[in-house]
Amino acid sequence: MVSSRNIKILTISLGTILLFSNCKKIEPGRDGELFLPDGFSSVVVIDSIPETVRHMDVTEDNILYAKLRNSKEDGTIAAIQDTDGNGEANIIQKFGENNEPQRWSYATAMRIYNGYIYFSSDLVVYRQKLTPGSLVPEGEVEVVLTDDHEHGKHEHIAKPVAFDGKGNMYVPFGAPSNACQDPKRTPGIPGMDPCPQLEDHGGIWKFDANKLGQTQKDGVKYATGIRSVVAMSWNPADDELYVLMHGRDDLLRLWPDKYSPWESALLPSEEFMKVTEGSNFGWPYCYYDQIKGKKVLAPEYGGDGEIIGRCSEFEDPIIGFPGHWAPNDLVFYQGDQFPKRYKNGAFIAFHGSTNRSPYPQSGYFIGFVPFKDGKPSGDVEVFADGFAGVDPLVSVRDAIYRPMGIAFGPDGDMYISDSVKGKIWKVTFNGDRNNFGQEQLLAMEDRKKLSHIRTPDEIKDNLISGGLVGGPKAYQTYCSACHQRDGKGAPGRFPPLTGTDWVTGDKERLINVVLRGMEGSIKVGDEVYNGMMPQHGFLSDKEIAEVLTFIRTNFGNEASAIDESEVAESREKLQQSGETGPIQVQTE
Repeated sequence: MVSSRNIKILTISLGTILLFSNCKKIEPGRDGELFLPDGFSSVVVIDSIPETVRHMDVTEDNILYAKLRNSKEDGTIAAIQDTDGNGEANIIQKFGENNEPQRWSYATAMRIYNGYIYFSSDLVVYRQKLTPGSLVPEGEVEVVLTDDHEHGKHEHIAKPVAFDGKGNMYVPFGAPSNACQDPKRTPGIPGMDPCPQLEDHGGIWKFDANKLGQTQKDGVKYATGIRSVVAMSWNPADDELYVLMHGRDDLLRLWPDKYSPWESALLPSEEFMKVTEGSNFGWPYCYYDQIKGKKVLAPEYGGDGEIIGRCSEFEDPIIGFPGHWAPNDLVFYQGDQFPKRYKNGAFIAFHGSTNRSPYPQSGYFIGFVPFKDGKPSGDVEVFADGFAGVDPLVSVRDAIYRPMGIAFGPDGDMYISDSVKGKIWKVTFNGDRNNFGQEQLLAMEDRKKLSHIRTPDEIKDNLISGGLVGGPKAYQTYCSACHQRDGKGAPGRFPPLTGTDWVTGDKERLINVVLRGMEGSIKVGDEVYNGMMPQHGFLSDKEIAEVLTFIRTNFGNEASAIDESEVAESREKLQQSGETGPIQVQTE
C-alpha cells in the first residue's frame, strides 16, 4: 500500500509554492515562452521538481502523472493537476514507496493502460490501479516485470514500455555494451562474432500486460539488433510499434585512424524504426549512416565507413536522424486541438548530445515528423525549441533545460518535461486550424540554421582552433566526449573533473582508473554519476602522464603533475597483481 508518510501536497497560488510539511516557499519562474510555430503558445505548468522528470502521461480527467528520475523520500511519482484552468498546476502530490532499486537513475516509464499507471525503475516495471476521483492510486503497487539478469554496471538499462491495445506490453532490454567488444570500449578490439549479448539483450521483448511477476523468460523476443531504446510508442494509426534507437558511440576514440572528429560528431544515426515481429536492425555489426543514406559495417567488424558487407541483410530505419541527438520520447498525436497536419504524426523529444566535441552539442528540441498512410510524409520539423537557452552549446552543462518527456491531455494539449530542473510546459494551439500551413512554419525552419540543429561545418564550427599536442590532444581525442571540452561532465552520467579528489587526490588511484577503467557510481559534490569509464591502458605511459597532468592543472585544478615513471610503476604493479578488470565502486 502507499504510505501516507510518503505523500506531500503542494498548493501553488499567487506565484508561490507552499510545502505544508515545512512551510518552505519557492518562487517559481513564470516565463513559459518556447519557440513554437505561429498560433501555438506555452505556459509553465510547474517551474521545477527537484527529482526531475522522465516520462509522463495524462488521464481522461486531466491528471498528469510524471515519473521522477532521482526518487527521494517524498516518493517516486508526481501527480499534477490544474483545477482552476489557467494552465499552471495548483496541486502536486508525490507518492510511491521509495524502495525501487534505482541504482543508476534510469527510472523512465510512465504510461496509462487499461486503468493502470505503468512505470519503471532501472530493473522493474510496476503498475498501480488508478482510483477514480483520487490523485493517488489506492491499490497495491504490483510488479509486472523484473529484469533478473546480473548487473554490475549495465549500460542501456532503461525500461520504457508500450502497449498494442491487445493485451501485450513491449519492453526493450538494452545492449550491455557499445559495440559488443570484450573488453568494452577498447580501441582496436574487434567485436565478438557472433555477438552473444544478442541472446537476451539488444532487442524488444513482448509480454502479457496483465500478468504479474514476469521475468524475461516469460516474454517473446519480438525484434533484435537494437542497441538502446528510451523512446518507444505503439502507433494506433497503422497498429505497429515504433522506436528510436540511440546509436553507438566512440567512433573517433576507438578508431581514430578511420574516423575524423567531424564524422564522429555526426555518426552514426539515431535510427527511427518501424518494428515488426522478427525485425533485425543489425546492431552491433552495422550502423546507419544518414549522410550516405545506407547501413554500413561497423569498424569492430571490419568496416571503414564505406563497406556494406553483411549489412544488406538488415532492415533500414524509416528515418536516420543525426548522431547523438538522444531521442528520449516518442508520442503519436491523436488529438484534434492541433491543426489537422499534426494528426497521427510523431512528436520526438531530442534530449540532446553530450559527445559531439570539438563541435557544438546538438539536439535539445522537440521534433515533429508528419505521417501519411503509416509512413513519414516529410522531413523532421522543429516544433518546440529554446530549451538549451544558448547557442552554440559547448558543454551539455551549459544547457538550461533538456526536453525529456512528451504527453497529451484529453483536450489535445501537449506537455513537455525537462530533465535538468524538472520543469513542465503546456503547449496549446490558439490559432486558426483551417488556415495553418507553411507560412506558420517559416520561423521554425529558421531555427534549423542554429548550430544546435544544423549540420556543422567541418572547419568553421570546430571549437578548437590550431593544432593540439601532448595532454590537450589526448584529452580531446579520448576524454572530452564524456567529460566535455570544459571538464564539466554530463549530469548523472559523466563526472566533472574539477572539485573532486578523484582528480586532484591520490595519483596512483587516478592512474589506475585510467589503466583499468571503472564501473559503478561515484559522488562528486551533491550528485551521483553512473557512466562507465572505459580502460585506457592502450595509451603509452607518456600519453597517460601528459593527459592526467593536463586535467590536474586545468579546469580550475591546481594539483601536481604526474610523471611518466609513475604511470610505468602503476602499470607494472597491476601486471604483477593480475588486476586488469575495471575498478568496481558503488555510492550508496
